[in-house]
Amino acid sequence: MFTGIIEELGEIVAIEALPDAARLTVRGPLVTSDAGHGASIAVNGVCLTVIDATGSQALERGEFTADVMAESLKRSSLGDLAVGDRVNLERPMAADGRFGGHIVQGHVDGTGTVLQRTASEHWELVRIALPGALARYVVEKGSITVDGISLTVSALHDAPGGEASFTVSLIPATLAQTTLGVKQAGARVNLEVDVIAKYTERLLNRADTAAHDDHDLTEGVPA
Repeated sequence: MFTGIIEELGEIVAIEALPDAARLTVRGPLVTSDAGHGASIAVNGVCLTVIDATGSQALERGEFTADVMAESLKRSSLGDLAVGDRVNLERPMAADGRFGGHIVQGHVDGTGTVLQRTASEHWELVRIALPGALARYVVEKGSITVDGISLTVSALHDAPGGEASFTVSLIPATLAQTTLGVKQAGARVNLEVDVIAKYTERLLNRADTAAHDDHDLTEGVPA
């Protein structure tokens, strides 16, 4: 599990296209400092498994390699990456660690598109479009993960029959230490909505179904 607090801006140093996957090699000296084969590292919000970080040369360069399956490529923007691109990196939270952000699984729900950037003196507003299927899980002042970054939704923009979007406010530290500092209008970003909202919806739907079934069974039965 992650918390959406980016530890390091890494760099894509190699990409190998496979028949139904891609193999990424990423430079990240901090996140590889204690990594080994099988470790988890979130890359732009996607939880990936390290398959090679044990070689002395790789460790000296601070690099790790991970495979990205077809499902992850389909749901995320990792397929858009090119050699030299910067990526947000985070290791899983230790059991005794601090919850700096919110519960982040590293399981991307879909992608959004940066629509607009509005700069001010001390922060910047970024408006992002999101798929309609995810809009119901996003609430004002709630948490959302954008490219692995835990952010607070500062405004919602619901357009009936149109494109849903939300706005986040970025402080100077976020602008300087994550990829959102440079992504411009038109760029795709990975989105993960609050998993608690998804579980709540699932449980409520099951409760409604059970209540409806009970009603059908008792309808017409004499009291």
